[in-house]
Amino acid sequence: MSFTVAITGRPNVGKSTFFNRMLEQRKAIVDNISGVTRDRQYGVAEWNGKSFNLVDTGGFVAGSDDVFETEIRKQVKIAINEANAIIFMCDAETGITALDEAIVELLRETSKPVFLVVNKVDNPDRMLDATEFYSMGFDHTFFLSSASGSGTGELLDELVPLIPDQQEEDNTEKEALPRFAIIGQPNVGKSSLLNALIGEERTIVSDIAGTTRDTIHTHYNLFQKEFVLIDTAGIRRKNKVEEDLEFYSVIRAIKAMDEADVCLMLLDAEKGIAAQDLNIFSLAIRKGKGVVLLVNKWDLVEKATNTARDYEKELKERTAPFTDVPVLFISAKEKTRIFRVIETALQVYENRHRKIATSQLNEVMLKAVEAYHAPVVRGNSVKIKYVTQLPTVVPSFAFFTNYPDDIKQPYKNYLENQLRKNFNFSGVPVRIFFRKK
Repeated sequence: MSFTVAITGRPNVGKSTFFNRMLEQRKAIVDNISGVTRDRQYGVAEWNGKSFNLVDTGGFVAGSDDVFETEIRKQVKIAINEANAIIFMCDAETGITALDEAIVELLRETSKPVFLVVNKVDNPDRMLDATEFYSMGFDHTFFLSSASGSGTGELLDELVPLIPDQQEEDNTEKEALPRFAIIGQPNVGKSSLLNALIGEERTIVSDIAGTTRDTIHTHYNLFQKEFVLIDTAGIRRKNKVEEDLEFYSVIRAIKAMDEADVCLMLLDAEKGIAAQDLNIFSLAIRKGKGVVLLVNKWDLVEKATNTARDYEKELKERTAPFTDVPVLFISAKEKTRIFRVIETALQVYENRHRKIATSQLNEVMLKAVEAYHAPVVRGNSVKIKYVTQLPTVVPSFAFFTNYPDDIKQPYKNYLENQLRKNFNFSGVPVRIFFRKK
C-alpha cells in the first residue's frame, strides 16, 4: 500500500510552489495567474528515508479566473476519497476567505488526517496576522513559506510518521503472484484490453460522480499462466468531465502502479506518446517497476514497410535515457498480439526478479571495466575491484571502488549498458551504486 498525500486549497495560495519544493525540482509551471498549474500534478517526495506520493489537486481545475466553487468542491472531495492524508493550504496574505471556509466544512467530514498549512508567512507581521487561522480548529496547523522553504521541515516531521514502514511490504512481495497493472490515458483502450484478456465484459460504468470503484483486481489463470491484473479502467463515467476524469485516472494509475510489479502502458497508435504518458512512464521507472509499452489501435494506422520499426525508434527517442523497454503493436479490439502481451509481461516480471551469481557477475563486469576504465580522478586511477547484486526488489548492483563519489553519470551509464547487454533486464530499471571498498 503506498501512501498518498493530496494538496488542496483555493487557487493561488501557492500549492504549486509548495509542491515543487517537496519534490525539490521545478516541475509544475508556476505563474501568478490563478489556475496556471498545468504541468505535473504528481510525484514522489521523500523525507527521513520514507517516500510518499504527492498530488497537487490544483492542476486539475478547469477555467482560470472564474474558478467555480463547485470545481474546488469536486477537487476537495476527490482528495478526501483518494488520499491517505490531506494538506489544506491557505494564504496568510489574504487571510481567511469564504472559499476557505467552504473547504473547511468539507474537510470536517473526513476522519483522515488534515494538515492546515498557512503559506506566505515570511515575516513576523505575517506571523501575527496568520494566528487567525487557528480559529479553523485543526490539530495540525503549520505556518510556512513555500517560496523560501521555511517551516516545511516541521510539517514533514509530523506527516511522515503516518506512513507505514516499507519493510513489511517488501516481504509480502516475494510470495505473491505476478501483478500487472494496465495504465494509460483515458480512452486508449484499457477496458478493451482487459476484456480481450479475460474474455468477458467487466468494467463498472456509472454516471454518479464518486461511485468510481478502486482499482479492480482480476485473478487470471489461463494457458498455464497465472497472475493478477490490476485495472484502472473501472472509472469511466457517462457525464465525462474532462478535468475530473484526468484527475481520477492519474491518481488511480499511481495507485495501480504502486501495487504492480509490471506496468502495461497503453498508448494510442494515432496519438503517439503524450507528455502525460511520459510523466507516468518516468514515475514507473522511478518507482522501480517493470514496463511494457503497448501501442494500441495499431489496426487503424496506415502501414508501409518499416512503419512499426520507425514508430518504435521514435518512441524510444522520447523515453530516453530508458530505452531498454519492450514495445508491442497490438489491437485490443481485434485481439491482435494479445497473448504476446502476457508473455512479454511475464518475461519482464522474471527480469525484474533476476538474481545473478556473484562469480558470474564479477567475471563479466570486471572484463567490461578492463575494456573501458573509469576516468582518472585528480590524477588517481579509479579501480573497481568487486561487484555484487544487492538483495532488493529492483535489480541493484554495488560496485566497490576506491573513489565511489567521483564516478560520473556517463561511466555509470556504460556499466548499466554492459549489464543490460550481458544479462536480460529488458523493461526493468537497473540501479547502480558505488561503495568504498
